[in-house]
Amino acid sequence: MPETTPSAAEAAPPAQSPPARVPWAAYTGVYLLLFLIGTETFLVSPLLPTIAGSVGVSVAAAASTVTAYTLVYALAAPFLGAVSDRFGRRPTILAGTLLFLLGNALAAVAGNLTVLVVARVVGALGAALAGPSIWAHIAETAPAPVRGRAVGLGMALFSAGQVLGVPAGSFLAGWGGWRASFWALTALTAASAPLLLAQIERRPKDGAAGGAAPLRFTAVFSVWRDGVLRHTLIVVFLLQAANLGAYTFLGSALHDRFGLSVNELGLLGILVGAGSALGSLVAGRIGDRARERGSGDAVWIPVWCLVLGGAAVLAALGATSLLAYAAVLVWFFASGAFGTLVQTLLVSSRPDLGATSSSWNSATLYAGTAVGVAAAGAFAHADTGTAVVGGGLAVLAGLTALPLVGRLRPAGAQGSGESSAPEGPGGPESRKSAAPEEPAPEGTSRAGAVGEGSAKGAMTDGRA
Repeated sequence: MPETTPSAAEAAPPAQSPPARVPWAAYTGVYLLLFLIGTETFLVSPLLPTIAGSVGVSVAAAASTVTAYTLVYALAAPFLGAVSDRFGRRPTILAGTLLFLLGNALAAVAGNLTVLVVARVVGALGAALAGPSIWAHIAETAPAPVRGRAVGLGMALFSAGQVLGVPAGSFLAGWGGWRASFWALTALTAASAPLLLAQIERRPKDGAAGGAAPLRFTAVFSVWRDGVLRHTLIVVFLLQAANLGAYTFLGSALHDRFGLSVNELGLLGILVGAGSALGSLVAGRIGDRARERGSGDAVWIPVWCLVLGGAAVLAALGATSLLAYAAVLVWFFASGAFGTLVQTLLVSSRPDLGATSSSWNSATLYAGTAVGVAAAGAFAHADTGTAVVGGGLAVLAGLTALPLVGRLRPAGAQGSGESSAPEGPGGPESRKSAAPEEPAPEGTSRAGAVGEGSAKGAMTDGRA
């Protein structure tokens, strides 16, 4: 038979799809809101003396506005996260944005401390409703190959807002009084609203009515019945006790050791913000590449814990102030990287509990911080307390995370680069012949099963 010559189309190699990119423009609204929520956290701190004089109370009494905000956020977030998982992201993000806006507007016109505290409570409820929903929304809608980068940028902006809150509040107060800070937050929140309306699509769950299961109180605690989620939150508790508990006394430690002035200690805030933002961005990229290679990104959890612990010890006990400053930068690089990695893991591991998991992450952070501060404060010398709590609890967190790495290790996907999620227990062959997946029952989990049809398999280990 005569030889046939393949056509040009047949001979050409198959075209490769372009690499996935983060759709930054689709997240401008939620990124702006994350930045504002981060800014709100510490905005009041430099304004306390001015606020106290304006409403006729002591500085200690004015500080109750900060306590009210953080306490309400920590207590309400898990319950409001469950509301998001039940009713969907669009309505909860929009409702949270409205409450956040109203809270800041009310604070701007408050004439006494009681109204100001109520305003901060309303703002905290808005942040607690919108924040966890935003993290779940990003993880559900970002392309799987760049999900870590999308979450990482959100974490970087949230961290930047926390750091910039203090100088921004001081600048605005000097320009137009302390109320100007809250008016600025109100205006920027209002500017985010049309972006949110345009960019967050209505999804099936957002329109769920009588057909879906009713919201139950026990849904709030369903995260703790999932073995992997529970294990992850325990690691978060230990690491944040080391991280923020030790950092609370770092300024005192450096002042005692090197006689640093208030202005010199102010440099710590810049290093904390820069390190956190850079670590968040880098960790997102590292995680995406690890999942693309099929190796999984959970192995980085103990790594960031150990880096943070070593840097905390060096910052507290380093021989020179320059060494201490460098260690602080590394310290919060690891902190930002850990935060991005865990946030991505939590909202990806159980998509049906994405917002609830994220909200418990925030609540656990606050709880860990409180324990860490108490532990570090028990030492007679600030440098010793910073080193022991920062280093010791971080190492404990890393050791606790080691079994978690084994539970999250992908099976059957190493080196393939075909999927960012591990294969199911039956391996690749079982996936080919399996029927369409049913929703994961409570107590089980899907790794990377975020968004519509992005699930590739289950964790290699049981969840309980």
